[in-house]
Amino acid sequence: MQKPARERILDASHELMRTIGLARTTTKEIARAAECSEAALYKHFASKEEIFVSVLKERLPELGPLLHRLLADPGERSVEENLTEIARQAAHFYAESFPIGASLYAETKLKRRHDDVLQEMGTGPHTPIEGLDTYLRAEREAGRISPDADTFAAASLLLGACAQRAFAYDATIGKTPPQSVDEFAAALARTLLRGIG
Repeated sequence: MQKPARERILDASHELMRTIGLARTTTKEIARAAECSEAALYKHFASKEEIFVSVLKERLPELGPLLHRLLADPGERSVEENLTEIARQAAHFYAESFPIGASLYAETKLKRRHDDVLQEMGTGPHTPIEGLDTYLRAEREAGRISPDADTFAAASLLLGACAQRAFAYDATIGKTPPQSVDEFAAALARTLLRGIG
């Protein structure tokens, strides 16, 4: 039994964006790979940019739901455990999204169009930083981190380190990181907490 068209479109888009990059992936190629018409594609998605955002949200490791869950109940686990899980998810997310989105930076017009659509949709690369900042502010208000902790800087440091790991190792052929993702995430959380704990 064939998957529903929307699922096939996302699967095909993910594979094409991962292998040839976002800039070279066309809606025509997506429709062909998904075994549907372009008209069917546009019944589910308004644009290629909307498909891209849906791929990020539905096919890559999820940061948003994790941050929403932590905001709903920040005290369920220790701050270190929460930051470790965020770092683990973020490292996987950036490792998978970097090859997809990197081609955007090669084409100025496509990047501008993409940025405009993301802004209209109320999302973008800043969203995880702002979500983590909000979580850390809740932890600060609960007294679980220092009252003078700069939560925005801490969020930027943690997610920036995860993005840099993806750039330095996952996007580099033949270079293995000195730590597994789990070791990296735990060490990053511990190190960050020394500054804001």
